[in-house]
Amino acid sequence: MLNILFIGEINGKIGRMAVEKILPDLKKSLEPDLIIANADNLAHGNGVSKETLEEMSAVGVNWFTGGDHCFGNIKSLKIYESEFPILRPANYSQKSPGKGYNLIELKNGCKILLISLIGRVFMRFDFDDPFIQVDEILSNLANDNVSAIIVDMHAEATSEKAALFHHLNGRVSAIVGSHTHVMTADAQVSKLGTAFISDVGMTGFADGVLGVEKEDIIKTFLTQIKYPHVIPETGRVILNTVFITVDPKTKKTVSIKPITKFINI
Repeated sequence: MLNILFIGEINGKIGRMAVEKILPDLKKSLEPDLIIANADNLAHGNGVSKETLEEMSAVGVNWFTGGDHCFGNIKSLKIYESEFPILRPANYSQKSPGKGYNLIELKNGCKILLISLIGRVFMRFDFDDPFIQVDEILSNLANDNVSAIIVDMHAEATSEKAALFHHLNGRVSAIVGSHTHVMTADAQVSKLGTAFISDVGMTGFADGVLGVEKEDIIKTFLTQIKYPHVIPETGRVILNTVFITVDPKTKKTVSIKPITKFINI
């Protein structure tokens, strides 16, 4: 069996610190073959940096997926064209740096196809169609001796994520939703062997609003003036992840288990 751990969006330094403290124990108890994390908010809630990726790689994260903030750190755009194991959504503009999928070869000889996608409903930019894009990727790679296919669908609308699940049902091993920073209660495995969860949640400050201090968010709602998002560096932290077990002979998922951990930083 293939064991895959997918960590919800790591939000800023406090989220990275939580991963450093919690992931070693998860690795010991679960023995994952591959650890994936959404890195959309890795560098202080806005994209990535060389330093933050190295920090998370050192503690055991193998691959990173992206989202609408993946290019938020303009100084780090070249990272997406380097040797770093990071994806940006495949249906981003083809003129943007990086790639949206990768065929990952594990030490045991298994190959896992990892795909990063972004939704279009309620999003800022006019992204390409994720449904058409993923079909093109699968038509080229799905039969290339692949043992598992994992899709990160970074989207606002639950309906768009659910529609993609039905569109890909039976053709991929798992569709893991990201972006909303709140873990949903709909983790399931279909009769055709495809796992799905609308959102895996986040790894970040637990006592604010979606990982940031609550005071300025409340002021924004009260005044309709946008105040800065402040990510604290101490406090109670939540780590959301899902543990997925796939049969490499069939690419079908056997189980998906949501896991939530809290820690004080």
